[in-house]
Amino acid sequence: MAKKTLTTNQGVPVADNQSSLTAGQRGPVLLEDVHLIEKLAHFDRERIPERVVHAKGAGVHGYFQVYKSMAEYTKAAFLQDVKKKTPVFVRFSTVVGARGSADSARDPRGFAVKFYTDDGNYDLVGNNLPVFFIRDAIKFPDMVHSFKPAPDTNIPTSSSANSRFWDFISLTPESTHMITWLFSDRGTIKSYRKMEGFGVNTYIWVNEKGKGVYVKYHWKPAAGIETIDRHESTRLAGEDPDVATRDLYDWIASGKTVEFELNVQLMEFDDEFRLDFDPLDATKTWPEDTYPLMKVGKMVLDKNPENYFAEVEQAAFCPASVVPGIEPSADKLLQGRLFSYADTQRHRLGPNYLQIPINRPIVPVNNNQRDGFMQSGIGFYGTVNYEPNTLGGGSPQQSGDSTFGGRPIEGAQMRKKIALTNDFQQAGERYRSLSKNDQDHLVDNIVDPLSHAKKEIRKRMVENLTRADAELGKRVAQGLKL
Repeated sequence: MAKKTLTTNQGVPVADNQSSLTAGQRGPVLLEDVHLIEKLAHFDRERIPERVVHAKGAGVHGYFQVYKSMAEYTKAAFLQDVKKKTPVFVRFSTVVGARGSADSARDPRGFAVKFYTDDGNYDLVGNNLPVFFIRDAIKFPDMVHSFKPAPDTNIPTSSSANSRFWDFISLTPESTHMITWLFSDRGTIKSYRKMEGFGVNTYIWVNEKGKGVYVKYHWKPAAGIETIDRHESTRLAGEDPDVATRDLYDWIASGKTVEFELNVQLMEFDDEFRLDFDPLDATKTWPEDTYPLMKVGKMVLDKNPENYFAEVEQAAFCPASVVPGIEPSADKLLQGRLFSYADTQRHRLGPNYLQIPINRPIVPVNNNQRDGFMQSGIGFYGTVNYEPNTLGGGSPQQSGDSTFGGRPIEGAQMRKKIALTNDFQQAGERYRSLSKNDQDHLVDNIVDPLSHAKKEIRKRMVENLTRADAELGKRVAQGLKL
């Protein structure tokens, strides 16, 4: 391999990278040492703001291939041709912990997939658990604040053994279902290759005729599901805090691949009010006996990133990044995510974050958005930066594709929770669906951290768990000696 000459960022050769420019051999350093100034200034700026959530993650490249055309349900181009391999980039992550936190800590795991389609980028941004803590995005800052380090002491991090976490959860009954997932052994893993993924929110698929249908996404790992108990989780946090990141990287580096199968549940709009819960509620799952899983395609992950910062740390996902044939539903949590995800990337990476190679679509970008930090000017030439115009020949122009599957919107302005909350039924069903061993683990995993909360908070949490399942509430109460 030919040797490369060290240069400045301007491409100027560097003759000496060992000594600063000084006045005399022992004299003070001169401000005119542009190489020194450039190195120090860049080094000072190597860290960008940490993600508020999903701060620690691992990434991998691959492709997605559909099993059969989904034209009956959606016109999304990447879901039609069985021979087409759509490039993807996937970022797995922990949610609450900081960048230096342990992979094995009890936490939901992010499961974000960027499809580089011929119609632009599509981001399917979900978690490894099928439900979430809250149903309305207006509570998201409160939720994260209660999970993060206390503002007065800056502790704890990635821990639920405190009053703050349980205070919020016990006062938010809709979180009860999520607790039965997160505090089962599904909440502790050591391999990103062996966990499920879920879109969590409800989306809409639209076909060429404009017919829409609700859809929920499920990723199934070919390697099966593997969890660990809280004792192994604690051990690994001390001995190998990067266990999941290392496992994924080493597996791909050895020449092996990681596969996930994409399944969906579909629901006709007419079924929306036939259930005893709101199907657009992110704290609920759809019954699979009524809305069975349909296999869509497979995702094969086969290439590690070459530069962690450029590809994994700068990877930016947003549920609003959809392509023709896929639309957001009125899911209140999703509606807030449509704004907040892109907004946090504008803060972290700048307004032109989509020009960063890992985020850049594989198709041409034509619009009139200009300037701002890190503007690279790709494809933005000429005197016209507005629409409509004649000076640019009317280009770029609208596509004219107005097919959509949205529902009519009507109603008075109001701030109200949804009517069909039913916050405890699925939590109880989840507990009763577990094996005896898994039930024991769930109870133990709740009792251990909840015991650190104040007594009135413990009582309130037990009341919620009892409303979900009398036995679950009783066992947790006994464990807490209430």
